[in-house]
Amino acid sequence: MKQRSSQPRQDMRQRTPVKMPEALGQSEAFLDFQERLSRVAPINRPVLIVGERGTGKELAASRLHFLSERWRGLLVALNCSALNPTLIEVELFGHERGAFTGAEQRRTGRFEAADGGTLFLDEIGNIPMEVQEKILRVVEYGTFERVGSSESMDVDVRIIAATNADLMALAEEGRFMRDLLDRISFEVLFLPPLRERHGDIALLANHFAGRMALELGLDDMPQFSPEAMEALQNHDWPGNVRELKNLVERAVYRSDSPLITHIDVDPFRVKASGRREKAPEDKPVPKQADSLDDLMGKPLDQAVRELQIRFLKKALKEARFNQKQAARHLGLTYHQFRGLYRKYSTELE
Repeated sequence: MKQRSSQPRQDMRQRTPVKMPEALGQSEAFLDFQERLSRVAPINRPVLIVGERGTGKELAASRLHFLSERWRGLLVALNCSALNPTLIEVELFGHERGAFTGAEQRRTGRFEAADGGTLFLDEIGNIPMEVQEKILRVVEYGTFERVGSSESMDVDVRIIAATNADLMALAEEGRFMRDLLDRISFEVLFLPPLRERHGDIALLANHFAGRMALELGLDDMPQFSPEAMEALQNHDWPGNVRELKNLVERAVYRSDSPLITHIDVDPFRVKASGRREKAPEDKPVPKQADSLDDLMGKPLDQAVRELQIRFLKKALKEARFNQKQAARHLGLTYHQFRGLYRKYSTELE
């Protein structure tokens, strides 16, 4: 027996309009991503967003929702990496009273809450296989059962998933359902990391600085000295936009004048005395020999290992740690590169 979700839908005409989340950028990589996002947003199909941490996957999911026909419905989010795997099923599908010890009353899950709207599953690669099977059923048939119930429920939900993991590799290893991957990837949007968004760093830095000045009640708009801006432009930004925002806000807060002259890209290098401590990576690193002479006389397997590590390090550095570009530099497919990267991951850190 099937039933509709017991959650009453709100009258869409009475819903307060929600402001579209802002997305700032003028680089070619950023504008290309936004164009692809806008094109797929009205299509009522699942979308997979792939990007490094801090690139703005949740912001992209919000824009997909508000540019879609479901914008008057709810956008419900679940960070799958923040939950114990045993709790994810209950969070997604809810449970009946008495379904397990401590279940004293019926609980609504995220799928029911998102009925008529959008469900955003962040870090979907962390979902256990048995729960993936239930999600696949919802995607294919629009039905599910609460934990502890045998009654099927119908829901109308669009799924937007996000990950910074290689789901294809996880599927090949048997840790992610290939059928589910096929169904949630009607379109795959690759969020460009900040280091590839040429021209956006200054724009974003000034934006975050202005907002921080407003929050602090400062009279003058902060400005960056040429040296400070150069430090921003030369940083690799492993934490992407989130890292940039935090760094700029800290610089505005610490500055005694509207002109920001110092950028502290690593706050953990500050001693308790307040003086900066030179980090180990700042020390000069002995240059490796460019020839193969230092490998001669070693066992072949050891020499091959060291040579492969050297090539990986050099390619990653030249590609500014973009693994797909590094793979192209080496003439490898992405999966071949990922295999070598996993093999030597401890040496490449």
